[in-house]
Amino acid sequence: MRKKVLMVIVVILLAALKVGSFVVLHRGEGLNRLLSFMTLSDKYVGEYYNEYIQWENRMIEENPDYDDLKILVDISEKTLYLLNGNELIKKYPIASGKPGSPSPLGSWKVVSKAKWGGGFGTRWVGLNVPWGRFGIHGTNKPNSIGYNASAGCIRMNNRDVEDLYKYVKHGTPVAIVNGLHGPFGYGLQTIKPGDFGSDVMEVQRRLRALGYYNTDYLDGKYGPMMEQAIYKFQQEHNIPKNPYIEWQTYEALGIILME
Repeated sequence: MRKKVLMVIVVILLAALKVGSFVVLHRGEGLNRLLSFMTLSDKYVGEYYNEYIQWENRMIEENPDYDDLKILVDISEKTLYLLNGNELIKKYPIASGKPGSPSPLGSWKVVSKAKWGGGFGTRWVGLNVPWGRFGIHGTNKPNSIGYNASAGCIRMNNRDVEDLYKYVKHGTPVAIVNGLHGPFGYGLQTIKPGDFGSDVMEVQRRLRALGYYNTDYLDGKYGPMMEQAIYKFQQEHNIPKNPYIEWQTYEALGIILME
């Protein structure tokens, strides 16, 4: 939209310069004088027009636009795939979270972009993960790429994240997977109060669907409200009261991983 508006302004500007008139454009309720009376030769008008065309082509090249842009991060493959619908645009090697600080599995969206430095490398792409600050970023430790090495974020080589940064926009969908088990891609772990992650959020989702967890917001954090929901669920399913979510509770919730 901005490029279309800019093109309209440039066309008006060139027309005004050629006839030696002036142009006043409205924006919202305000009145902005963009051009005052000026006269330039056709030679200079042509030069300015060529400069604009060069600038426009550069913007298109540096900021490619796609109708259905999305990102898939496969932890098991240590690869980030940039897709337009089902079409692969590019893929990049990544580093993911350590076993004690795993990357957040699930479906997210880009909510911020920034040019950072230090351990975050040259670019930051933030995700809307509710239980912490996670994103895709560069690194000052390129030897970590290909390993489980981060505190949960997705690391990329700086040259790669700079390239990705050109494509990604606010709202771009990002799916992070680790095999075929969705939020339980790291296996069925025993969940205890205070834990957080994709598996916790999936348990919250199932408890809410069954009427035990009455909230509109799932945060992926095992707090007091979720603990009470677990106790009520266990009581009504003849499961001994236990704040730890283990196999018996998983099974009653319909969470069974098939090999």
